[in-house]
Amino acid sequence: MSNLFEAAGLEKNAPRPLADRLRPKTLDEVVGQDHIVGLEGTLTRMLNSGRVGSMILWGPPGSGKTTVARLLADATSLEFEQLSAIFSGVQDLRKAFDRAKARREQGKGTLLFIDEIHRFNRSQQDSFLPHMEDGTITLVGATTENPSFELNAAVLSRAAVLTFHRLDDAALEDLIQRAEKEEGRVLPLDAEAREGLKNMADGDGRSVINLADEVFSTVPAGGKVIDRAALTKLVQRRAPLYDKSRDGHYNLISALHKSVRGSDPDASLYWLCRMLDGGEDRLFIARRLVRMAVEDIGLADPQALVQALAAKDTFDFLGSPEGELALAQATIYLATAPKSNGAYVAYKAAMRAAKEHGSLSPPKIILNAPTKLMEDEGYGDGYAYDHDAPDAFSGQNYFPDELKRRPQYYDPPDRGFERDIRKRLDYWSRLRKERGG
Repeated sequence: MSNLFEAAGLEKNAPRPLADRLRPKTLDEVVGQDHIVGLEGTLTRMLNSGRVGSMILWGPPGSGKTTVARLLADATSLEFEQLSAIFSGVQDLRKAFDRAKARREQGKGTLLFIDEIHRFNRSQQDSFLPHMEDGTITLVGATTENPSFELNAAVLSRAAVLTFHRLDDAALEDLIQRAEKEEGRVLPLDAEAREGLKNMADGDGRSVINLADEVFSTVPAGGKVIDRAALTKLVQRRAPLYDKSRDGHYNLISALHKSVRGSDPDASLYWLCRMLDGGEDRLFIARRLVRMAVEDIGLADPQALVQALAAKDTFDFLGSPEGELALAQATIYLATAPKSNGAYVAYKAAMRAAKEHGSLSPPKIILNAPTKLMEDEGYGDGYAYDHDAPDAFSGQNYFPDELKRRPQYYDPPDRGFERDIRKRLDYWSRLRKERGG
């Protein structure tokens, strides 16, 4: 039937969405992915070498994965077949493999494109392996999730992973200009609204074209140029790209943690607000702030832990949205606090020693002797009560007799409150040597 429409010229005149009309016809028309399809791109080099194998296309929505897969089939003269892991099951896969086998018998290859490939379970993913190995199919899978976590190692070992980037401002501007050329007029937006449109797209090429299409459809040719406020009313704001159970979750908490560690309160607040805006569990954020306080600040500012715990309690008490201010305050405090991982490093060093040296007993000198037998065995014999010693410091040994005293586990940096702790440790170390401990 579609061929009849084409022959009559009806399909050509049928209305088509702007995104469909702007769909790239060749790989070099794909924007924002020069590292893949540019002159020196990974895929370009594969095509030039004449050796294109199975691959996984990993990247955010609207970055061009499906378009590249379809154009790749054209560039390699492979028959393009597409399945979605959301709507397809084992039977659909078997039929696709059978069709690929039939083509192979006729000397034709098949590019099997699986959208959202991470949705297939382990056994479904395993079903690709024999057909990939014998050349029946060239598998191209697209995923928005990290392949390292979501795909079988066996599949990954047989496929190259091409990472697609979120479209930057220049790529989005390129798409807007293509849309304007296609429509034959400039988007009726002032400069600030134009930037706002790109921000709303959130790095998604398909989204920026659809938003432009909505503006073109709503504002007639020759109509009034609209500002950012009018644009916001005209189109609904795109939901931020954030999945609390997957990469977005881990990437943003990592960005927040490292910004706090790097003493950048502005970046820390930005990532905190990105997580809040994305709907992240507030108590998860509070727990991470507590971890930052003990891992990256520690005794350089003992109040950091107090502030982080107080923020958690405040959020519990106030709830949302007022409680988020306590999280923001704690974030600023932690980011501007002196940094030290001295306690964290000391803990790990002491834990390694505890595991390495087994069940060594404490020295008898510091053991209590509640029975006559234990007293006869020398328990507590010679113990020096520190409060009776000069400076309340005896300098005696508290390590197991078999374990020689090593360089200190806790080596505080000369920053914040730990500057005073270091002075105490240096003083006690000198007394210990003087008193033979």
